[in-house]
Amino acid sequence: MEDQDDTQQEPSMSQKPSGGAPVTDLRFEVFGFIARPIEEVYEAVADPAILSEYFTTGGAIGRLETGATVQWDFADFPGAFPVTVLRAEPAEMISLRWGAAPGTSVEQDGTVVDFVFTSVDDGARTKVAVREQAWKPTDDGAAAAFGNCMGWTGMLAAMKAWLEHGVRLREGFYR
Repeated sequence: MEDQDDTQQEPSMSQKPSGGAPVTDLRFEVFGFIARPIEEVYEAVADPAILSEYFTTGGAIGRLETGATVQWDFADFPGAFPVTVLRAEPAEMISLRWGAAPGTSVEQDGTVVDFVFTSVDDGARTKVAVREQAWKPTDDGAAAAFGNCMGWTGMLAAMKAWLEHGVRLREGFYR
């Protein structure tokens, strides 16, 4: 009987998974429902003062309006995150490109994030979908995408807690 090497190397993003094609496009979508009218939920993302209450705990500078360049800071992730607003349609959607890591170039290293707002239950609630794309199909790109997927899910939960109950859910969550 031959000795077998029990160590297995993890496949990288560029390796072809069993029966599939190599990963060439990294994107995800998360969503949640908030018991507030669509205008209020849209403002909770677009308005830097409200956004800073539940998400950008280090502060946000600048309103999310088409063509604007703003900055997001997080108390638990040091460094400024540059954000360029590609398109903003009040009470409908916000599309932005941001440096997904502190100090990264928005144009070269940035990912595209879309917030899509949909009124449901005769306006009593709002569905918020967050989609992020343009990750590099590498191991590092996948790790960053998975991390941001967790972050946007946390953002939606924190927004719900803030808008519906006045609770700052993010404080102490990541550190």
